[in-house]
Amino acid sequence: MTTTVEKVVLPPIPAKRYFTIGEVSELCGVKPHVLRYWEQEFTQLRPVKRRGNRRYYQHHEVLLIRRIRELLYEQGFTINGARNRLDSHGAVIDELDEASAAIEAPVVAASPASAPAAAGVVNVEQLRNDLLGVIDLLRR
Repeated sequence: MTTTVEKVVLPPIPAKRYFTIGEVSELCGVKPHVLRYWEQEFTQLRPVKRRGNRRYYQHHEVLLIRRIRELLYEQGFTINGARNRLDSHGAVIDELDEASAAIEAPVVAASPASAPAAAGVVNVEQLRNDLLGVIDLLRR
């Protein structure tokens, strides 16, 4: 008996610098306690901790969490397998693939007050954040 896992469609990531654990939970389809556990298991996840030990995730970390979720939930990797995949080369290559896919999409400059971009159109600020996340990953 084979089971097929459907890929879950996650909401677009807003163009902002920091996200709370609750926001990341909704954006990635993962409960907050799972995110806290993944921080212990994946050394690449290091959210900024501020007043009261509150976690704030950056855009590249949200992308990384989505990648971890995909490896674990959709591709069936174990924690160790996903960690090895990300440690070897997976995170950087996957981030570059996502960034290149975003670059190939039509780019439309949007004012902050404008309505959300239509499907298939990339927000320039989000593209900038994606590329900054890739640069940050490459520097590690």
